[in-house]
Amino acid sequence: MTMAPVEVIVVAFPGSAFNGAILPELRRLVDTSTITIVDGLFVRKDEAGVLTWHELAEIDAELNGLLDHVEGLISADDVAELAADLEPGSSAAVLAFEHAWMRPLRDAVAGSGGVLIADIQVPGSVVEEIMTTVPDEEETA
Repeated sequence: MTMAPVEVIVVAFPGSAFNGAILPELRRLVDTSTITIVDGLFVRKDEAGVLTWHELAEIDAELNGLLDHVEGLISADDVAELAADLEPGSSAAVLAFEHAWMRPLRDAVAGSGGVLIADIQVPGSVVEEIMTTVPDEEETA
């Protein structure tokens, strides 16, 4: 069976101030089959701008327990591109996750003879910005 859509996000921690507070929410999303984390890295950019990274599974047993499928999905070239805007002295989590919640919809689409031809993500901040330019329904009535 093919996977549902996979998304890659980069969460920066300026000054490398990672405190682990996102782990319970990641665990909840995995436990409720909302997402499946298929790869994850912890990236650090030192003060000289040199990048180092480790697979999440190498760092901590709890993090390893969150991973489900394919380690190594994110390449060294991907890391360089994804961390290009990371400030020196900072770190980031790079997570590739499958939208597991979409599996039943994917199956229903296939079962109806449909084919997904586009999968586009629009960041929430972009939607919010656009919404500030859209007139309120009450204003146009």
